[in-house]
Parts: sequence; structure tokens; C-alpha cells
Amino acid sequence: MKNAVKLLTAGSAIAMVMTASAFAADLYEPQVIETPVYQVPESVPAAVSGWYIRGDVGYSWSEYRGAIYGTPGGTNKLFGDVDEAFFVGGGLGYQINNFLRTDVTLDYDFDSDFTGVTRGPCGIGSGACVSTDSSSFSALTVMANAYVDLGTYAGFTPYVGAGIGGAHVKWKSLNNTQCDVANSAICDPTVTHDGRSNWRFAYALMAGFSYDISHKLALDLGYRYKRTAGGGQFAFANSTGPGYDYGFRQHQVRAGLRYKFGGTSYQDPIPDYQPAPIYK
Repeated sequence: MKNAVKLLTAGSAIAMVMTASAFAADLYEPQVIETPVYQVPESVPAAVSGWYIRGDVGYSWSEYRGAIYGTPGGTNKLFGDVDEAFFVGGGLGYQINNFLRTDVTLDYDFDSDFTGVTRGPCGIGSGACVSTDSSSFSALTVMANAYVDLGTYAGFTPYVGAGIGGAHVKWKSLNNTQCDVANSAICDPTVTHDGRSNWRFAYALMAGFSYDISHKLALDLGYRYKRTAGGGQFAFANSTGPGYDYGFRQHQVRAGLRYKFGGTSYQDPIPDYQPAPIYK
């Protein structure tokens, strides 16, 4: 009887173990599915091209290179200085790619006062005279330009450029007063020479940097060296003239804005995905 009980107990234990094993085998094991986690992309510069317009204001320091004029005894030279002056400008351009752009600009230089002096023989006093001359000029410059952008650093894009074109220089009347060198109180009456206006060859070299205020608007700060060729300065009057100046050298600082047409010049990259386990 005891043996039968032992056998029955052992059999029940084995059956329970087998049942537990079978039940454990039927338990559901969750499957790990990797699903992407979205990360917000950052905007990065894209290859850009397109039209833009620009507007500029600036200040010029001009160097007068002298002039030559006719006298009854031959030719003489006129020396002088011109004052600083403001200028304004505008233009239309095209951004070819991230590194190259071109534009056509129109600038107007406001009146710059001229003060000159000459020395030579005259018919009053001791026969040797010094003259004082006064006038002013303005200029309208049309120029085709090309620029190389040198990369963007912390939002700033330095550039260099060059331009070629023409300047319409307009001189106002020149007032000339001759006085005796030995006695400055002895002077000829003031003679007025009509001013000349003409187109002249001009070229420029530029350097500066721009800063993108937005995708469409950029601030431009720069320096420009402009050289304007010589031309007629004043007409014949009282047996003297005409006069021809040798042109100008100008150092200009300028500030402006460039507005870019078309769509945004930025694009969003394909977002990166990072897997994260989700159980179901």
C-alpha cells in the first residue's frame, strides 16, 4: 500500500513538472520592433543662385591729379584739392553660385568742392602772378562688377571684386583770380570759365564682407578704390584755356543692403533617425 502511494505521488510530481514545462513553452515572448524616432532637422545652406537688387550709401575721399591749360605764352599747370563727398547708388545683380556673383551698379557722387592754384607770368604788377581757382564737380558712374565670395564664417562672408565702366563727370564753372606775387593787393578781375562735362573711363577694386540678416536680405559693408580717367575741366575765357584735368583717385567706404529674389536659399536635409525599442 505504501509503495502504491509512493508511486502515485512520484507520478503526480512528474506530471506536474511536464505540464509546467509545456505551459512555459506556450508563453508569448514579446517581439522587439525598432521604430524610428524623429529628430528635428537643422537648416543648412544650399547651392544658391538668382537675381538680387542692391542699394548703397557711402563717403568718398578724392585725390585730384592736376590739370593742364593753354595760355598766350604756352601751357601751364593747375594744382588743387577736392573735398570729401557723399554718394548713393543702386544696382541689379545675379548670384551665380555660392562663390561668384555679378552686378551692374549706378552711383551718383554729390558735389565735391575744388580749390586750385597756379603760378605764372601775367600783365599786372611785377609780371609774376599766383591765381586762386574755385569750382566743384559731381559724377555719375555706371559699372559692371564681379565678386568672389570667400566662404562664410560665423555668418560673415568676406569678398573681393573688381569693376569696369564709365563716369560722367560734370564740372561747374571755374572762377579764377590772379594776383601779383609781390603785392597780393594787385589783382586782375575774376574770370569765369564755363565748366565741362564728359564721359570718362573708370575702373574699381573692392573688398568687404556681407552678413545675411535673413534668407533674402544681406548687409554689405566694404571699401572701393575707384580710378577715373582725365577729361575736359573748363572752357576757354580771357585768352586762357581750355583746361583738361588728369582724373581722380577715390577711396570710398560704403554700406548697403542686397535683397534676393526667388525662394529661400536654404533647404532642410533628410532627417536622421535613431531606433528605439517598442514592445508589443
